[in-house]
Amino acid sequence: MVHVDVKKVGRIPDGGGWRVHGRDSTQAKAVASATRAGRKAGYVYLHSAVDGYSRLAYTEALSDERATTPIGFVHRARAWFAVHGIHHIDRIVTDNGSCYRANDLAKVLHGARHQRITPYTPRHNGKVERFNRILAEEFLYARTWTSEQQRTDALKIWNIHHNYHRPHGAIGGHPPASRMTNGVTNVMASYI
Repeated sequence: MVHVDVKKVGRIPDGGGWRVHGRDSTQAKAVASATRAGRKAGYVYLHSAVDGYSRLAYTEALSDERATTPIGFVHRARAWFAVHGIHHIDRIVTDNGSCYRANDLAKVLHGARHQRITPYTPRHNGKVERFNRILAEEFLYARTWTSEQQRTDALKIWNIHHNYHRPHGAIGGHPPASRMTNGVTNVMASYI
């Protein structure tokens, strides 16, 4: 079973936003005036898939959450899970977002059952919701970022840390990859 969800986060302007320079800085005022002029910074959508057994997580920073975006994401997530030894996915659990209600999403499930959670009950998709909270606490807001590209590049490294090195309470203080008997095993501890 794989849990899938999207987290919407604000895009970081080049040079950093108010977290870097302060709310009353010239950089923050320039970003605010650009926003009023119609040039919004916008959002980044963090699409995540978490395996229910091992807690392995796959995350991508994408530009939207339209119906075609999660279809491509599910394809790439399946390939990533297959490399890590998860070849058969029997169920994909999502919320009731419009991007998951698209008819074309059923074509990429490859025999997996699509299970939608009860509306307004995020605890039914709790594994990925908890991962989103960890992502926010330990990655998104744990440091200041000076550009969106810097944060996107660091997300790839943080995913390696989360899957191979970060202790996880639900699996006895071991990282999620410790539950996998085969798959990628050559990840170095020093990946920065």
